[in-house]
Amino acid sequence: MVFGNGYEDTDYTKLPASVMREKLDGHVPSEDAALKGRFSAQLNGALRQDGLHLRVPAGVDGGLVVLASVCDGQDVSVHLHHSIVLEEGASLTLLDVQGGEGRYLANPLFDVRCAKGAHFRHVKRQAESKEAFHLGIVSAHSEEHGNYNSFTLNQGGALARHEVVSTLQGPHANSTVNAVQLVDGARLNDLTSLIHHAAPDCTSRQTVRSVLSDAAQGVFQGKILVDQIAQKTDGYQMNQALLLSEKAQINSKPELEIYADDVKCSHGATVGALDEEQLFYLRSRGIPEEQARILLINAFLREAVEMLDDEGLQTYLLRSFPGHE
Repeated sequence: MVFGNGYEDTDYTKLPASVMREKLDGHVPSEDAALKGRFSAQLNGALRQDGLHLRVPAGVDGGLVVLASVCDGQDVSVHLHHSIVLEEGASLTLLDVQGGEGRYLANPLFDVRCAKGAHFRHVKRQAESKEAFHLGIVSAHSEEHGNYNSFTLNQGGALARHEVVSTLQGPHANSTVNAVQLVDGARLNDLTSLIHHAAPDCTSRQTVRSVLSDAAQGVFQGKILVDQIAQKTDGYQMNQALLLSEKAQINSKPELEIYADDVKCSHGATVGALDEEQLFYLRSRGIPEEQARILLINAFLREAVEMLDDEGLQTYLLRSFPGHE
């Protein structure tokens, strides 16, 4: 499916037969409590445009859906609202590609509902114009044994934020919110997340790796919230950044807020530069310095991409890395 400047191009619509298309007919759903007070969600609610609304029936594998949202107009403002509902035991993979040319604002919102035993894989490539602004937000709710598995590649926009609010509201639910940020120039990319453990025996995993060059800025704000009822929680969060210049900056704020007493939660953050000894080793084997730097950068990023459990989508994302133009 393709949306251009906020409007669907029906010539490109081709959905699997197993996926049901729903129409909201202009109906604005009640505000999601999980998104209350979040600027991106409020802006989308005020200027909401009808987006992609899919339902996958119980027990059905919906396969792969590709959603491309592009802007080619100067000073365009786009606020698409998308909803994905997976009934019990259903599964779906969404490749979500955001891009365009010129100066514009993209403010997409995804409302994701995973019923008991459902599995939703959400892979997003944010490749907006370097003059554009991107404020994307996802609200994902997972019931018992439900699984929200996401990977985001942030690499575009003058200023861009991808925000995930994942609520685990049934026992044994799982949430994976991994990401890579590639930022150069004087641009700023932000990855913000809240993983809310609202039921017992749930797991969450988050690994975010950033590579920043020139005067670029990266932001990671990640929070794991564990309610008192959420005993036996297993949560992990790690943010790692590679700075390629003296002017590059990373602002990292991993958080744990825990009200249960039987949990296993950890978080951490590391910041560093390329390893000079590794660089020297590669150069001593006859590899030019620039190529050696690219090899080390890609090795750092590849580990995060390989956490995505789909080799085809891994290959697609790896083509966006340095040296693969």
